[in-house]
Amino acid sequence: MPCKVKIKIFEHGENLPLPEYASSASAGMDLYAAFDGLMTIKAHCTAAVPTGIAIALPDGFEAQIRPRSGLARNHSIGIINSPGTVDSDFRGEVMVLLTNFSEQDYDIRRGDRIAQMVISRYEKVEWDVVMELPDTDRGAGGFGHSGR
Repeated sequence: MPCKVKIKIFEHGENLPLPEYASSASAGMDLYAAFDGLMTIKAHCTAAVPTGIAIALPDGFEAQIRPRSGLARNHSIGIINSPGTVDSDFRGEVMVLLTNFSEQDYDIRRGDRIAQMVISRYEKVEWDVVMELPDTDRGAGGFGHSGR
């Protein structure tokens, strides 16, 4: 059964689709640009793009804001803080920090799909300070240590 999430639509987000899954097996929902006119992201610059929505996630959930693969492949547009996190106690507008990694300016229009949002459950932890950690086969090897 799907998790019910309250969503607020701001005036500048009216008449845009709600975040939606592109297919029955999609993990991420498309987010849409919510502004009038045209927004240009200059080459090598970042812009905060409004989505026109705010959400109220249940405790124990977060929304991860991730890049769209087509924008990355075709236009070198990504999300600078990927994945961005929307915490369950945040009630402001969901904004997407799109970065233009290309040499050309990139134009965004109202209703363009700009990012994906994945809703994820998470666990809270309590730290248990110890002098030594349990051994593993890998140990402290990292950054390519496994050879894969």
